[in-house]
Formats: sequence, structure tokens, C-alpha cells
Amino acid sequence: MINQQKIENKIICSYCKSEHIKKDGKRNTKNRDLIQRYKCLDCKRRFVLNDGFYRMRNSPNKITLCLDLFFRGISTRSIQKHLQAFYPQNSSWVSIYEWVIKYSNLINNYTNKLNVKAGKELMSDEVEYRRRKSHKAKLGVEHNWFVDVMDTKTRYIVASNYMQSRTIEDMSKVLSLAKLKTGEQVNVVTTDGLAGYPRVLKRTFGLKSPYQATSRTRSKIIHNIVIADERGFNHKIERLHNNIRARTKTFRGFHGSLYSAQSIMKGWEIYYNFIRVHQAIGCCPYELALPELKLENNNRWLELINLARKNNF
Repeated sequence: MINQQKIENKIICSYCKSEHIKKDGKRNTKNRDLIQRYKCLDCKRRFVLNDGFYRMRNSPNKITLCLDLFFRGISTRSIQKHLQAFYPQNSSWVSIYEWVIKYSNLINNYTNKLNVKAGKELMSDEVEYRRRKSHKAKLGVEHNWFVDVMDTKTRYIVASNYMQSRTIEDMSKVLSLAKLKTGEQVNVVTTDGLAGYPRVLKRTFGLKSPYQATSRTRSKIIHNIVIADERGFNHKIERLHNNIRARTKTFRGFHGSLYSAQSIMKGWEIYYNFIRVHQAIGCCPYELALPELKLENNNRWLELINLARKNNF
């Protein structure tokens, strides 16, 4: 796991990994303006840094604009029409969709490695979705699930996954990631009455019953089961799911591969944690959950892509 964001901005050679580098002019590109070029003093080769947009035919600002519009609820075809008014070289909706998939996964590979400063309670819940296996198929609709785990103090989505079914193995992967990112900070995990949760929590956090706790219990957390008609309502995570439904209802169900649906939901998690200001806490959830992470650029999509590329290099 990355110990928050102490990133060394050292420039190393793309070929021999040497740190003996000097600037060697700038490369003029058609759509990305001037790009700094470097020369290695050891192997004598020239290169440009891969900032996440290497060999892309469109500028980083244009690509991240499309990401932001998409996760704010604009369809890819509407974004394409929007670009026609501002960029002479337009992009197809297919390219925009591919950018969403590519950069959602790139950023997620980075943010999934960050340790979270969490509160004492996590909430986990599931949302059912329909997915067609093909755009043209009228049949073959598959019922899938989006499972997420949220820290109630910071409202940060600690872990999530879009999965084919709610198996013990699949749900354990989500809760295991939440355990890995929060460490020993959590005392309570709140869920609904789904029968599989006790087994999942025993595998991941360990489980201590609030009614039958004994000195022989090796578990560390309490499983708090909340059902709407009994002891209240999981309003924090249900409010989160209302936001998710508001965005995904325009899809009329997901289409295509499971991988693309997973990528889109990972992108929405990034948007929720790092881009959108949460009304209840007055800031983005990452500002409380990741206090050492300082995103100073107004274009946080661009900054996150650059950080992801540096840490995956």
C-alpha cells in the first residue's frame, strides 16, 4: 500500500532507468501543444515522459473534460455534440466511452492502494442492476450487483465492485479490500439483513456478536444488522445509492461486457470520492479520509491521472 502521497518527482530514463537526465528542447504536437523532451546522459537516447496521455491524439484537458461531463450525467453522444462547439477536431462518442474505461481503471489502480483514515464504523450494502450482454440483444439480460463499503465518518467509499452475483467469494473480496485500507480503525460494520454477511465478515474482519460475545472470541468487530422496518435505516449509504441510481438510470441498464460496467462504476466511485463536494460534510470525502493527499489543481481528473501514472511507472 502507498503511504499516502509522498511522491518523488524524479525523472528517469524510459530506456535504461538512469537518473542522469537533462532537458532537450520541446516537441511540438498537433493537439497537445508543446511537450518537454529529455535526453539521457548515459544511454544518449531522447524521450518524453508518459504522463498518462502518451500518444493520445487529443489534449489532456479535452479528455478530462469528457470524463467530468460523463460522470456528471451527460451521455457520450451529448458530450460529442458539446465538443463540436469548442474543438475543431471532434471526437466520436466511441472514443469518449473508451476514455472513460481507460482512465477510470488507471486512477482506480492508484487510489485502491491508498490507506484510509477512517472512523469507527463502516457500512456495506448492495444495489441490483440489469446488464445486457450485447447492445443488439433483446434477450440475455443478466442481473448483477454493485456492492460498496462506505466510511460513515468521512463518507468515503472505501471499497466497491460491480459483480455478476452476490457470492460469498465475491463479496469477501470487497470487504477484504476495505479491511486492508482501514487496518485496525474499524469497530463496527453495519449491513442489512442479507444472510451471507456474517460469513463474509468472519472471513474478512472477524466477527463478534453483540449478544453472544465471549472471552474465547477471536474476532475484532461487531456486526450491526439494521433493517428498515426494525431498528432504523442505513440512511447514509442509501443516500449514496440514490445518487448512483440518479446517474445510472440514464443507461437503462448496462450494456456490453462485465468489465466495462465495472470500469464505469469505478469511475463513479472516483467522481464521488475526489471530484464531487459532499453536501453533508462540505468537502470531498478524500479531504477527510486522505488528509495527506493535496490536490491543488482545479482539474482533479488531470492531477489524479498524473499521480496514477507516476505511481504505476
